[in-house]
Amino acid sequence: MAYSYLEFERPIAELTSKIDELSGMGKDSGMNIAEEVENLSQKRDKLIKQVYSKATRAQICQLSRHPDRPFILDYVPYMFDDFQELHGDRAFADDGAIVGGLANFRGKTVMIIGHQKGRDTKEKLKRNFGMPRPEGYRKALRLIRLAERFEIPVLTFIDTAGAWPGIDAEERGQSEAIARNLQELAALKVPVICTVIGEGGSGGALAIGVGDRMYMQQFSTYSVISPEGCAAILWRDRSHADEAAEALKPTAKDLQELGLIDGIIAEPNEGAHRNIKEAAELLSDTLEKTMNELLALPVDTLLAQRADRLRNLGQYGS
Repeated sequence: MAYSYLEFERPIAELTSKIDELSGMGKDSGMNIAEEVENLSQKRDKLIKQVYSKATRAQICQLSRHPDRPFILDYVPYMFDDFQELHGDRAFADDGAIVGGLANFRGKTVMIIGHQKGRDTKEKLKRNFGMPRPEGYRKALRLIRLAERFEIPVLTFIDTAGAWPGIDAEERGQSEAIARNLQELAALKVPVICTVIGEGGSGGALAIGVGDRMYMQQFSTYSVISPEGCAAILWRDRSHADEAAEALKPTAKDLQELGLIDGIIAEPNEGAHRNIKEAAELLSDTLEKTMNELLALPVDTLLAQRADRLRNLGQYGS
């Protein structure tokens, strides 16, 4: 499989290429070079840990939207059985930037809702680059109401640069659609667990990000704006994106320290973009444990705890 590498991942790419080349030479020549390949593989593992552990906030932002990073539909086969996608908002259209439906998750029926960006040009256009219009959020609203009616827990997966800012979206009530979702999710009578699996941008992410628990994968980000967008506004120069990333503090570690999320879900050593199977397992373990805890709570307690959590988010000073 051909992988894409970011600029700061180049040392890993070069060593990986060397290992592949050496392995191929051994097969063709019949030479036993297993020990040398093993030594290089161990060196590569150490390099991966070193590169990712020292990643700057700007580099983590790049990882959160890595070309190979899994989207919600990539996770579905590894995490869920019998996924039945549901379409449309019953008012205007079906928005491909939001996907959702019923599925079986480790023996329990759940409603899953998430952003979907797309890989190639055709799919990116179909999914509008993962930036929903109002009908996308109204579709999500229809699905969470359906989940509440049948007492089904809701799992949301956030991965968007933000809500679509086009005139067509504004004409159809983008801000109202987002606000309505915030209101409905805050009062929903079933457990809601939200997870940022890529980049969480602005109200576009928040519209499916209100719940009983908020998690972030290790190399995901969550911010009011992208570093590039912030730099363009404050400095009128996108080259200040690295500086903006440091100020925004958008990483999972930053948000946990600020009290804005409930936990960080670890990723495989090489990141979710290199080992989706292991990433899905780590994600599933956390979601299953949390979901079982929330399902054990009476509805009144669930709602009271959610309200308390939302009122006490973050840190602030006078």
